[in-house]
Amino acid sequence: MLVTRRHSAAASERNRLKRSIREAFRLEQAILGSMDVLVRPPYGQKGSAQMTQRLRELFGRLAP
Repeated sequence: MLVTRRHSAAASERNRLKRSIREAFRLEQAILGSMDVLVRPPYGQKGSAQMTQRLRELFGRLAP
C-alpha cells in the first residue's frame, strides 16, 4: 500500500484511504490466497465505500 503526502496533506485523509484499502483486502483475502498486491490510489482520491467496493471488484478479478 502506498499512500503519501502527495495523496493528501492531512493525515486523517491518508488514514481513511488506507482503511478503505485494508477493508477491501480483508474482505477478499480468502479468494486471493498467497498473492502480493501493490495498491497505489490516484492522487486526490478520497477513501469511501465506493472506493472499497471498486477495489473488491478489482481484487475479485485477480483471483486464480
